[in-house]
Amino acid sequence: MGEMLGNLGSVMAALMFIWAMFQQYFPHDLRRHIEKYSHRLMKFFYPYIQITVPEYGRDHFMRNEVYTAIETYLSSNTAVQAKRLKADTAKNNQSLVLTIDDHEEVEDEFEGVRLWWASSTIIARNQTFPFYGQPDEKRYYRLTFHKKHRDLITKEYLSHVLREGKAINVRTRQRKLYTNNGSMWSHVVFDHPATFHTLAMEAEKKREMIEDLVSFSKAEDFYARIGKAWKRGYLLYGPPGTGKSTMIAAMANLLEYDVYDLELTAVKDNTELRKLLIQTSSKSIIVIEDIDCSLDLTGQRKKKKENEAAEEEEKDPIKKQAKVGDSDQGKTSKVTLSGLLNFIDGLWSACKGERLIVFTTNYMEKLDPALIRRGRMDKHIELSYCSFESFKVLARNYLELDSHHLFDTIEGLLGESRVTPADVAEHLMPKTSVADAETSLKSLVQALEMAKEEAMLKAKEEAKEESSARKED
Repeated sequence: MGEMLGNLGSVMAALMFIWAMFQQYFPHDLRRHIEKYSHRLMKFFYPYIQITVPEYGRDHFMRNEVYTAIETYLSSNTAVQAKRLKADTAKNNQSLVLTIDDHEEVEDEFEGVRLWWASSTIIARNQTFPFYGQPDEKRYYRLTFHKKHRDLITKEYLSHVLREGKAINVRTRQRKLYTNNGSMWSHVVFDHPATFHTLAMEAEKKREMIEDLVSFSKAEDFYARIGKAWKRGYLLYGPPGTGKSTMIAAMANLLEYDVYDLELTAVKDNTELRKLLIQTSSKSIIVIEDIDCSLDLTGQRKKKKENEAAEEEEKDPIKKQAKVGDSDQGKTSKVTLSGLLNFIDGLWSACKGERLIVFTTNYMEKLDPALIRRGRMDKHIELSYCSFESFKVLARNYLELDSHHLFDTIEGLLGESRVTPADVAEHLMPKTSVADAETSLKSLVQALEMAKEEAMLKAKEEAKEESSARKED
């Protein structure tokens, strides 16, 4: 045995020496021809085809969606065969997801054809400074199958794997709430409990919203047929405290979408805005809250008074210097109305499918008409002051009540005063551990009576001012 191993070592050493001489001294053209014919010879004796799917695409920036789909498919269908597995947390951090470990191989079968998946890793170090920094790990999946099944595998099996992997991802993914810092998104787990069932809104409006959202989520073929990007815009407007943010959470929970909360003031310019759009995923809601306060997006030309003020500042060095200082401090974003419109409805808006774009505002009249026209903001939804129907939803949520002798009184007061659902909810919220429904409802009645009196006084003052203005005229 020792002699046999010694002979084998000598043979291996000789082969390595011959290969080194071949690489160093044979002309490049000759080596290329020899390698070409050796590959052909290998194909004759090795009748298998291999397909490699890297973890990252050519830009090495975004994770390859095909790789993710394959990873999910294998973890669901073939990981039970593997002897070495990797564990990660699943949705809501309440269970584990097992995937095959690096350099592990599993077998799959499709329409009676056997094939093999292997997970591999290449570790590459910095070529310039190989002893500094962390090694660069490049992961990939390798599919191996017999060449006679090439058409079946490339045309049907791979499509099957992608469909199944994406479907599993949608069902099991942990939804996220994203926010932007410059041109990059960061995220936390999205775990908002709001639903349309608990939303303080009239039943007819709820039904209309739910039908609209569900119809959109199933309309991929329709949007493709009419030649439009698969997206829909919603404008939520109304006074503060009427539930605009809660409505967005209910929309996300109904459709199981991620939420991208876009802060425009943190975006440097239109180019950065496009980068953010490209990074968003399908099945998501892009939200710009209080858009009237985010940036000056009126799209109007400077008024004459502003020009005159600028001329005065040019004449007065002190004012000019103060103005420059203020502008330098406040100049944080160069996003324009044109850039935002392209983001919503231009060519770049079609780069991902199945998305909602939602704007919220307290003052709809401040927005540029081009920003909220139909086709950009397809549906305008007013969230107004609390109605009796909305109150009943809140009473059921907070007090678990469907009826009470004070409900008639509250119904009358709500019709004569203007209070938001947030104000009503605050009075229904138990203040102590021994608080009961009667106490909460009486507190609400008192608050509504005060709001009614304030509304009456305000109406009288407005009437006096109007009367005084008429007398002066």
